[in-house]
Amino acid sequence: MSETPGWWIYKGTGGPHDGIERLPAPPPWRSFDEAATPTAPLVAETAADVRRGERYRPDQDTVELVNAALYLRRPLLVTGRPGTGKSTLAAAIAHELRLGRPLRWNITSRVTVKDGLYQYDPLARLYHNNQGGAAGNRGGVTEDGEDIGRFIRLGPLGTALLPAEKPRVLLIDEIDKGDLDLPNDLLTIFEDGAYEIPELVRQADHSPDALVMAADSTERVPIHAGRVRCRAFPLIVMTSNDEREFPPAFLRRCVQVTLLQPDGDKLARIVGAHLDDLADDSTDLIDSFLARREPRDLATDQLLNAIYLTDQAGRSGGVDRLQLADKVMASLSRQSDDD
Repeated sequence: MSETPGWWIYKGTGGPHDGIERLPAPPPWRSFDEAATPTAPLVAETAADVRRGERYRPDQDTVELVNAALYLRRPLLVTGRPGTGKSTLAAAIAHELRLGRPLRWNITSRVTVKDGLYQYDPLARLYHNNQGGAAGNRGGVTEDGEDIGRFIRLGPLGTALLPAEKPRVLLIDEIDKGDLDLPNDLLTIFEDGAYEIPELVRQADHSPDALVMAADSTERVPIHAGRVRCRAFPLIVMTSNDEREFPPAFLRRCVQVTLLQPDGDKLARIVGAHLDDLADDSTDLIDSFLARREPRDLATDQLLNAIYLTDQAGRSGGVDRLQLADKVMASLSRQSDDD
């Protein structure tokens, strides 16, 4: 990568730094509740998060667009073939900018926006009341002394929008698998950076404060009057396999990134980042991967698997590296196998 432009906050190097402190104020039309007291818990990365963040190698265009999303407080819509690193981008951003463990929301055809915001468990509440459960000394009690907040847990999107000193990173994975209405339903949330929890709004006149559980922590966080509004808009990474079209209104509110399949030079850098001591001896497998990729729709992690496996198997001798690698690098597309 060429010399890093001075305006970049995220540099794509994999090395943690405090560059997020230099992020300027948002555009006037993207300001939120900057005076709110931070309540979001900072959850530390796991060892796996650190490994993914350190070894991810984005290209310059991707880094530039990540920075555009940071400055403009807009979500990223990341498209590309399987295995191009779409999901890993969120971990890389969170790791480098020291933003804690990224939140993750996996999308299916049954998912609604409410699933991402919060879950309310009325059955647990009913069971608790039938057992004669008494309220503790926490906020959010009803008129009859019940602590309703204990039956509410925020989802990944709801947690990402909690007031925080620094933006949280949220991965919304495979948004193209969701219901056709999901992108439009997200528009208001993304524009306002806010949402309501009706179960808490209904009791706000007599008990305005409640403590609920966040998605990625056992710590309970305060909600006032049933309403959540972010302080720092989260860095939202939405991935798509480009299997459907999105509404224009949704697209114009996103920063769009397309991850291309890596060429030979980038593949060598990726292998070096993951398997440093094997990079120099893997040219033959990289060439084989490139030759097979276009007709067979291969993913980069299959190349890494092949290099590691052939190295381990080859230590005992008598192994045909290319033949073994070919068996590991199976097509992701049934059609290309049949052609």
